[in-house]
Amino acid sequence: MGESSSGGTWRRAGFAGAAIGVLAAGAAAGVAVERLTVGRSVRRKARLALDSAGPYGGLRGTPGRALADDGTVLYYEVDEVGDGHGAEVPARLRRLFGRREPAPVTVVFSHGYCLNQDSWHFQRAALRGLVRTVHWDQRSHGRSGQGVTQAGLDAVPVSIDQLGRDLRAVVDAAVPEGPLVLVGHSMGGMTVMAFAEQYPELMRERVAGVAFVGTSAGKLHEVTYGLPVLGVNAVRRILPGVLRTLGAQAELVERGRRATADLFAGLVKKYSFASKDVDPAVARFAERMIESTPIDVVAAFYPAFAEHDKSASLPALRDLPVLALAGDRDLVTPSSHTEAIAALLPDAELVIVPDGGHLVMLEHPEAVTDRLADLLVRAGAVPRPAAAGTEPGES
Repeated sequence: MGESSSGGTWRRAGFAGAAIGVLAAGAAAGVAVERLTVGRSVRRKARLALDSAGPYGGLRGTPGRALADDGTVLYYEVDEVGDGHGAEVPARLRRLFGRREPAPVTVVFSHGYCLNQDSWHFQRAALRGLVRTVHWDQRSHGRSGQGVTQAGLDAVPVSIDQLGRDLRAVVDAAVPEGPLVLVGHSMGGMTVMAFAEQYPELMRERVAGVAFVGTSAGKLHEVTYGLPVLGVNAVRRILPGVLRTLGAQAELVERGRRATADLFAGLVKKYSFASKDVDPAVARFAERMIESTPIDVVAAFYPAFAEHDKSASLPALRDLPVLALAGDRDLVTPSSHTEAIAALLPDAELVIVPDGGHLVMLEHPEAVTDRLADLLVRAGAVPRPAAAGTEPGES
């Protein structure tokens, strides 16, 4: 008797789950040991305590909404100069800014896959009130609406080119004039590349600098995530179909996520951070962002990464100040991909952060913020430091 179509689908999903489980064994082993020593209720209470005590992700600015070319509503927030609300300014930034007035530059931050604008928490806190910044949520992430073309029976996967057009919609709404510095992490960096490719005239006329953090210009299909090549290739072949299947059963999948919260937390930590001593509250903050991304959104975005190739767009940035930064132990977009970006942009500042993972801006916030501050100086967003022996503001 023939197997039903739905039965075959779920069997394939089961195979995929088993394969993914085997590949995740390294992270799962550590979680299993922790399970033997700490009760589930204790772990749950610890997560709740971190959620209530963690100060991360609470910064808010003036809200706004942009309309993408397919009708998707994109949410952004603006922090204006002087909006620091009394926040303490790091000494290094005081030295960079001094008492001089910053130039009328707006820094636009684009976040990565399964994250939201709050992933830039530390950089936002450091720059808050000192320069004008825009933080936005990519379509279907955070407070932005679900991608219109990713909804319904005629849903289509997201393309990186679409994200570039989304960034243009946000720029048009939030920064209709004046110079820009574009900062992108992971998928956000790919978004910036697509923007540069599609809007070369705007890049020439208005963009004063670009920062790529933990991102890639292509060849993501070659990334092994620190796992055996054969296993990764097998999962990669079937994963898009499995994700589509699971995306149609979102409620069931979300229940499964909750049931396996400990394993999920272990995987998030493994693939987000490299440091053994990362702040538990920061790790939990990252976990909350990632787990809040619905499975159908995960499915809609995933195919875009295998197709992503924007290396041909990078030479257009040769005349701009560019920062290319990555953690040296990033398993998602390895530092070799950042080095490849820098190789196409010989004048770019290449920074490889020791003991850094994929969420390097959360794991080593000072290192990332310092380099962004340097970029803002090079881009003219803030004055160059005063000469030795003079006070800031003196000529």
